[in-house]
Amino acid sequence: MEMKKRINLELRDRAPEEVTELVLDNCLCVNGEIEGLNDTFKKLEFLSMANVELSSLARLPSLNKLRKLELSDNIISGGLEVLAEKCPNLTYLNLSGNKIKDLSTVEALMEMKMMKRKKKMKLAHLKDMRKRKKKRRMRMRMKMKQAQNWEREKRRWASHT
Repeated sequence: MEMKKRINLELRDRAPEEVTELVLDNCLCVNGEIEGLNDTFKKLEFLSMANVELSSLARLPSLNKLRKLELSDNIISGGLEVLAEKCPNLTYLNLSGNKIKDLSTVEALMEMKMMKRKKKMKLAHLKDMRKRKKKRRMRMRMKMKQAQNWEREKRRWASHT
């Protein structure tokens, strides 16, 4: 189902000005851009667009009341500076499962007003990166431990012969 149709379905005979939550997960966005979402969603506080093949946030409307934004499992690789401008009150952002390769892409978010007020922003993508590094370290420790145990066993058997 296309994003425009999904938005109409989610409205359920309500005006866009009344909607506070909008879940558009697993719908299709054409050309990797947001369609059907506009500035009339003035009270929107939670928006979820997980797994919609989104590659650009350029067409994101101004959503001044938006606090939580779910963008996991898309193909976003940059252009996050739009969030600082269009969603100034954002306190939660999930970017896990996107094509973000390094932290410099996320630096644009540090300019957000909420970061200056020292609010804690949950960047799930960064959390995932830390978890992956931790798992990698754990695997390396396990391999080293196995190698040490193997060496110990070899020495023990060598001393018995």
